[in-house]
Amino acid sequence: MADNLFSLEIITPDRVFYKGEASMIEFTAEDGDIGVYKNHIPLTTVVAPGVLTITEPEGKKQAALHAGFAEILPDKVTILAEVAEWPDEIDVNRAAAARERAEKRLHDHESGLDTARAEIALKKALVRINLRG
Repeated sequence: MADNLFSLEIITPDRVFYKGEASMIEFTAEDGDIGVYKNHIPLTTVVAPGVLTITEPEGKKQAALHAGFAEILPDKVTILAEVAEWPDEIDVNRAAAARERAEKRLHDHESGLDTARAEIALKKALVRINLRG
């Protein structure tokens, strides 16, 4: 392993999404965007919907990452994610329909509307659309 690489593993309920080495990762945490290099201070954080960027020796890869937890150690990062998708796995039409539903719910202020849930659904749809864009 090169001196600047750390181990990265991303696990979803249905698969090991990614397992390899990276020199940097960037993703959205509950408190904002975070970038991680080797020897980062130990940290556990909540993952929010956003784009995950993995910098490998060969270049960068991007994926949609939706909710979960990240454990960051000096030489290893483990992300347990609700959903992780590569751009070619995203159904743009389905994401656009989800965006329209969420926007309509937020605009119409339906009674009994769980606003936070509608906002998260909208954010997930926008991440998917922008990643494929």
